[in-house]
Amino acid sequence: MNSNPTHQDTPAGPATGWWTRATIYQVYPRSFADSDGDGIGDLPGITARLDHLVELGVDALWLSPFYPSPQADAGYDVADYRDVDPLFGTLADADRLIAGAHSRGLRVIVDLVPNHTSSAHEWFAAALVAAPGSPERDRYVFRDGRGPDGAQPPNDWQSVFGGPAWTRVTGADGRPGQWYLHLFDSGQPDLNWDNPEVREEFLEVLRFWLDRGVDGFRVDVAHGLIKQADLADWQEPQEILSGQEIDKPRPPMWDQEGVHDIYRDWRRVLDGYPDERILVAEAWVEPAERLARYVRPDEMHQAFNFEYLLAAWTAPAQYAVITRSLEATDAVGAPTTWVLSNHDVVRHASRLGLPVGGKRPNGIGIGDPQPDAALGLRRARAATLLMLALPGSAYLYQGEELGLPEHTTMPDEARQDPTWARSGHTERGRDGCRVPIPWEADAPSYGFGPTDASWLPQPSLWAEYALDRQRDTPGSTYELYRTALRLRREHRLGEGPLEWLASGDEVLSFRNGGLTVLTNFGDAAVPLPAGSELVHASAPLDADGAVPTDVTVWVRPA
Repeated sequence: MNSNPTHQDTPAGPATGWWTRATIYQVYPRSFADSDGDGIGDLPGITARLDHLVELGVDALWLSPFYPSPQADAGYDVADYRDVDPLFGTLADADRLIAGAHSRGLRVIVDLVPNHTSSAHEWFAAALVAAPGSPERDRYVFRDGRGPDGAQPPNDWQSVFGGPAWTRVTGADGRPGQWYLHLFDSGQPDLNWDNPEVREEFLEVLRFWLDRGVDGFRVDVAHGLIKQADLADWQEPQEILSGQEIDKPRPPMWDQEGVHDIYRDWRRVLDGYPDERILVAEAWVEPAERLARYVRPDEMHQAFNFEYLLAAWTAPAQYAVITRSLEATDAVGAPTTWVLSNHDVVRHASRLGLPVGGKRPNGIGIGDPQPDAALGLRRARAATLLMLALPGSAYLYQGEELGLPEHTTMPDEARQDPTWARSGHTERGRDGCRVPIPWEADAPSYGFGPTDASWLPQPSLWAEYALDRQRDTPGSTYELYRTALRLRREHRLGEGPLEWLASGDEVLSFRNGGLTVLTNFGDAAVPLPAGSELVHASAPLDADGAVPTDVTVWVRPA
């Protein structure tokens, strides 16, 4: 293990690379575009749709996993980190995608899944036939069970997907043997990051993809690689983001100090390549000050701001999380990121249509309280315009530029997320936000592919959200996004600085890049700032020119 005793807690100055102000678009390969009609999106399909991203106005795309995988968790169970699953194409297709993006001025970030492999990985296959205490088993977290016959799991940890986080294996003699840890599905055994061989393997994986031209990595479960050495019991519910305050004990499986040594090693690898390659942490860590430790100058470049994603739709909550986020990242010279939707949460066009302050659902299905679709889209558009005016880097999830809602009436028998089964059918999981997106209203599978095949069922209302019905249509959500992204570049909103003008209970307002941004959270319309003219709005103003409730406007001096 290489460590850096001169770890940089205090930056020499703020970071200035392309990522500090970029808009990055998440592509979920299964659901973006299907080139061959099998109902599953693929890399050639993405390549054929790259011009959409250019037209939209983003700077980069992030690809969710496309590696060989049994698909126990939609590709986040990786069997080979140096290849492409035939479901999605070939390594040559990946090379063409990277080259096609670069030729259009787009950068490419790929997912890296280092907390666990697939149970189909050759390392795990070797571990299963090896003896306890062997080098093969030491790559993973194998332990003897508790109790006189070892029949009880080594500790009380629960899987994020529900059920125990341990599975017992059968020894070569046919008898029950040791247990292995899987914080997620049983097909995703956790790696032992105290093993130098594991660390060296992932340094080589980084180099493999950097040599193929990728511009960075989004690091899955970045806060989970190191476990507390004693694997102590943890009585609290197993939640990735559980509201831990900085003065309370941290869960023994999350956010351990040792993860930072790993990312300092990784950063040195990336810094050896040209053209500013980046690391992005998926770290469900609170509070913001602790998350900022992942983006100190010699570690990662960005970390997803999940606290912002989860913030309530109220002026005080939005003000608090924006202020806290900016202060925390400013302290380490890193950019702040902003995100409202991704492949793991209910789409914000639906989430914001639920009662403010209620429990955040893990999926919505038949029989669940249904969101107010019109209210959700109205608030989603306002939230997006607020987000895109903030300094830092913004992340978009495919389809949100179309205003796509969650598929909240998906038949339960169609669900594929392991959360649904492992929770005993109490948590519907993430399938509703992963439905293949609509490109053409009157085409098979709404233009997702050349046939009607779709790995998850598309709702009949998808036609009204299709890109071909929204392009060049004034007031459409697509045109709202496209205009906002153009103005974001023109006014250099990603660079800041932000100056607060109002932060009351009903109105949030700030100045950035020569624009004044105002969001009305109250019940009554509010006037535009005196002496200003409208530049962009998430919905039409009132007849008298006032800003209605749940609307964001960008204005400039008249």
